[in-house]
Amino acid sequence: MFKRILVPLDGSNLAEKVLPFACVLAERLQATLVLFHVVEKAAPGEIHGQHHIREVAEAKAYLTQVTQQLSSTKVSVSQDVHEVQEVGVAQTISNHADELHTDLIVLCAHGNGGLRDVLYGSIAQQVIRQSNVPVLFIRPDTAIDWDKKPIHEILLLLDGSKSHEVAIPVASYLAEKYQAKLCLLTVVPNSDSLAVREAITGRVSPRTTALTLDIGAQQAEAYLSKMAQELSNQGILATGRVLRGEVTSKLIETISTEGIDLVVMATHGHNAIDAHWEGSLTPRFLPKTPVPVMLVRGIGEDRE
Repeated sequence: MFKRILVPLDGSNLAEKVLPFACVLAERLQATLVLFHVVEKAAPGEIHGQHHIREVAEAKAYLTQVTQQLSSTKVSVSQDVHEVQEVGVAQTISNHADELHTDLIVLCAHGNGGLRDVLYGSIAQQVIRQSNVPVLFIRPDTAIDWDKKPIHEILLLLDGSKSHEVAIPVASYLAEKYQAKLCLLTVVPNSDSLAVREAITGRVSPRTTALTLDIGAQQAEAYLSKMAQELSNQGILATGRVLRGEVTSKLIETISTEGIDLVVMATHGHNAIDAHWEGSLTPRFLPKTPVPVMLVRGIGEDRE
């Protein structure tokens, strides 16, 4: 499933934080790492407090240096520098994921906060919005020695819709490769943790809303039980669990209590303003997750 893994690098130590996990993943999956740099138009002199690579020759030398640093691993590494100056870095990364025939993009999930992230989203969120290739996000402050911490527990977030089931093959593939346990999770809100629009309806008909949510939780239990059984029939150790409350907090809580090593989930890639209004999970969860998160582009019209 993942034979070529694209790793965009901008020359900063921050972006390089993804390399340890990317190497371990590539070795496990017998995949090639494709180190990639975009030459930005009117690029700033510094990025993340470090010198920003702005010239093609410098970019090629930098990627060669990184490749040499990875020579001690058992991973196949290739390089690519996009030499045409670009303004839309996220779009360029997404386009090259297809052009270079890569199956996965690995990015450092970080943002400076403030109005720009609200209006445009981070580069990482823009990439998943524009690409059909799964994207793996790793927060720089949670990077650890992945050689000494194999993946034992994978959390797969589902909501009962067909659009989110696109993440099931990805999660089951990784569970098989790592011989890991797959924990299926659905979070059904309570009346006080509904998204904006649903909360308005809840205030008008609180009893009906509470009953509807209770029925939804029961349906989720049956759905996850069925999915876990189907995966178990394929030889994957899978369990299902339904929690009630606000999705982000319950996700973080589950990651901690269950010792989760990796999260797999579908996303619809809403832009930042729409995501905030609709209560979209991805932009609220990524800045808080203590483990890597693999996002798979959802299908259909169902909201995240």
